[in-house]
Amino acid sequence: MKRRVVVTGMGAITPIGNGVEAFWDGVKQEKTGFGRITYFDTTDYKCKLAAEVKDFDASAYMDKKAARRMEQFCQFAVAAAREAMEDSGLDMEKEDPYRAGCAVGSGIGSLQAMEREYGRLIEKGPAKVAPLLVPLMISNMAAGNVSIAFDLKGKSINVVTACATGTNSIGEAYRTIQYGDADIMVAGGTESSITPIGVAGFSALTALSSSEDPARCSIPFDKDRSGFVMGEGAAIVVLEELEHAKARGAKIYAEVAGYGCSSDAFHITSPAEDGAGAAAAMVNAVKDAGITTDDITYINAHGTATHHNDLFETRAIKLAFGAHARDIKINSTKSMVGHLLGAAGAIEFVACVKELQEGFIHRTVGLVESEEELDLNYCKQSFREDFTYALSNSLGFGGHNASILVKKYTE
Repeated sequence: MKRRVVVTGMGAITPIGNGVEAFWDGVKQEKTGFGRITYFDTTDYKCKLAAEVKDFDASAYMDKKAARRMEQFCQFAVAAAREAMEDSGLDMEKEDPYRAGCAVGSGIGSLQAMEREYGRLIEKGPAKVAPLLVPLMISNMAAGNVSIAFDLKGKSINVVTACATGTNSIGEAYRTIQYGDADIMVAGGTESSITPIGVAGFSALTALSSSEDPARCSIPFDKDRSGFVMGEGAAIVVLEELEHAKARGAKIYAEVAGYGCSSDAFHITSPAEDGAGAAAAMVNAVKDAGITTDDITYINAHGTATHHNDLFETRAIKLAFGAHARDIKINSTKSMVGHLLGAAGAIEFVACVKELQEGFIHRTVGLVESEEELDLNYCKQSFREDFTYALSNSLGFGGHNASILVKKYTE
């Protein structure tokens, strides 16, 4: 019999606030994190805007020596994990560390380290490349550093599925607990790729918005959308087996009720045009929860603000839910924080938990008018209402589709 899994801690580093409460206050205030890129000179770049993390001080979350041995994507992960662990009230000295694991993914790892050390290679030769380049760069080091920081000796994995990474990481952590391989999993995603090569690469792909207006750059489901805005940050949650959480008197935020995946097997960047792959992931998550599609009244969409994603995700929702799709409220957190790539699904999971808790569905900020085929309720306004389930979608390059279903916790 599958075990029940609940959320007992959350942490976040985001472009609209560091810490879950700062992030959530920003969401409710419809704050956006978009501005001119400050990390490098964008004079020759089509894309000028990003959603950078502000006022982040790694030394507030870890000692300076540890921070020096981490690139920013790892620092973000450890910082968010520290908040989540403290929020959960877990005392690892009282836990079996081999029953506590880690599933923290990054879609890219450190482009900063690659750029920096490649520059040294070209300018000074191979002998001058930093000896720690590889452990600083590789994407699994977020999970490695979180495991080391919090003595998590159970399963430690780095799921890499591009923009579905955060959702897959939490989903695989959920499965790990569900089937008895761990009692505790620290899970989520992290990313920091606002770098010259990162921005240039996504721009060359015509995936990024070229808008220079912070109010009209990341506008999911709007007829004037022109691409996503790159964000950065991390979100980490503590998942626990229900009885384990109850036995230690933990506060329970929500229950993870279902998880579904699929592959488009269609194209390396474009979602399947008919939405069949994403629809299958949503239906699989609903079936996993033992409910029906009519039980879903809210979806946190992948909603990137690219032409293809928003159109094909709309088709997927219609395919999965039929006529009931018109009764579902759909929003995109990316309208405020941009696209956090491997961390996107994780921060959207946190948003779903907070929305369930407070009976609040946030507005898709910046959405004014959609084109003809985009005719669902994309939340031009926020809503205050009680609802039971939140379905969160993540769709990654390569055709990776992941949906995770969060449920309001009841005994």
